[in-house]
Amino acid sequence: MKTPLLFLNVIIIATCGLIYELLAGTLSSYVLGDSITQFSFIIGIYLFAMGVGSFLSRYIEKNVAEKFIDIELAVAVVGGFSAPLLFLSFAYVSYFGIVLYTMVFAIGTLVGLEIPLLMRILKDELDFKELVSRVLALDYVGALVASLLFPIFLVPKLGLNRTSVLFGMLNAGVALWATWLLDPLIPNRKLLIMRVKGAVVVVLLGIALIKADRLTTLAEDGLFADTIVYAKSSPYQRIVVTKGKTGHALFLNGNLQFNSFDEYRYHEALVHPAFAAFKGEPKRVLVLGGGDGLALREILKYKSVEAVQLVDLDPMMTGLSNAFPPLAELNRHSFDDPRVSVTNGDAFVWLDSNEAEPFDIAIVDFPDPNNFALGKLYTTRFYNLLKRKLKPDSAVVIQCTSPLIARNSYWSIIKTLEAVGFIVKPYQTTVPSFGVWGYALAKQTPFDIPTDPPANIELKFLNHESFASMFDFPTDMKMPEGEIEVNRLDNQALVRYYETEWRRFE
Repeated sequence: MKTPLLFLNVIIIATCGLIYELLAGTLSSYVLGDSITQFSFIIGIYLFAMGVGSFLSRYIEKNVAEKFIDIELAVAVVGGFSAPLLFLSFAYVSYFGIVLYTMVFAIGTLVGLEIPLLMRILKDELDFKELVSRVLALDYVGALVASLLFPIFLVPKLGLNRTSVLFGMLNAGVALWATWLLDPLIPNRKLLIMRVKGAVVVVLLGIALIKADRLTTLAEDGLFADTIVYAKSSPYQRIVVTKGKTGHALFLNGNLQFNSFDEYRYHEALVHPAFAAFKGEPKRVLVLGGGDGLALREILKYKSVEAVQLVDLDPMMTGLSNAFPPLAELNRHSFDDPRVSVTNGDAFVWLDSNEAEPFDIAIVDFPDPNNFALGKLYTTRFYNLLKRKLKPDSAVVIQCTSPLIARNSYWSIIKTLEAVGFIVKPYQTTVPSFGVWGYALAKQTPFDIPTDPPANIELKFLNHESFASMFDFPTDMKMPEGEIEVNRLDNQALVRYYETEWRRFE
């Protein structure tokens, strides 16, 4: 046996094992939301399954080298095809959770078998103390390699499907390599069979690697009713644009962001109340989120505006107008306007560290708080940071999810704004693609509800009647009885409300 090379296998095995765990956690967070819950479940089930695998290894008494190679091939197949199969399962079956956790348990069990068997193979080469220290140290090195590669290179450059298949090929490669490293322990009559099996697995995974985009498209065809005309993965999200009878629709991680048929209703309601509430001619405007440029389109209708600072996390999102011309037409090439400056970064960090001149108006257009990473952008801490970037008489509008479907969530955002000292005027409108949608108009000083949209501005939806009606709430959308929690960084009450309320409609 070639002992040093077998120790290299330990690093590869450990790296592959953690990659499969990270893949499952990331994928479940993408499609199910609530990243903390999903990663907690995945990590717990995976580690428990590894313990089960380690326990089961005691029952493998004969032909340990052969069993090790067979297990490597099994990990290659199950782990390598895990991401494509999970995406397809989410698209086409109703029991995705069962498939997800069963697959995580299966991979964890197989991975749990690997190291104990390898240690038994090596036990005659080193004394026990040396063997345990080396194997466990290298196991942790492999975990470090995986944890660094996954967010920095694998997800942004390869995507989840290709990463899954690639590391399946690595596991299969370890199995093939082991047929040479362990050939003294394997009967000659079985070596050829094992090498053929390994070659077949490598070829199958190689085909899957080549067809990875097709596998992704097949899964997304089951998720989206209309034809997909653009699809890319960024380090932060999956961006998909579809085209149907009503026009183009943008989805981020499967969640609808707008439909070109009626997006003007949403964006006119988002932008123009802030301008109506501001006394004077606003010159500096801050946009947080809004990487599609549609809020920018509405803001740039105001001739008094001299500078717009847009902060959005994802450069692929703010660059979508260049990559997909129909969006540039829809937002009227707003990113080309010299008044617009774009910063790609976390809005929370930007507010905390940037020393920009105060703004007259702020438009906050983040995705709904369906996980804790987004929930932090709706906390008291975030709104206190935002206040530092405003003038005393500045106006702010924040999109706040649906007050009809997610009533507690909506009013939690309102109460959070009030908790940091904002005077808030809640309002809502109907956007056919979303249903009833809610917003918050806020200032730091008392103000009256504006009754008309600003004059001499081109509008397709808002007029005197529709503008005034937005601030009228029917009984089933008013503040519910009972205590509604303020959303703070240390409790994220909003995310809990949101998950509970929207899950009823899944």
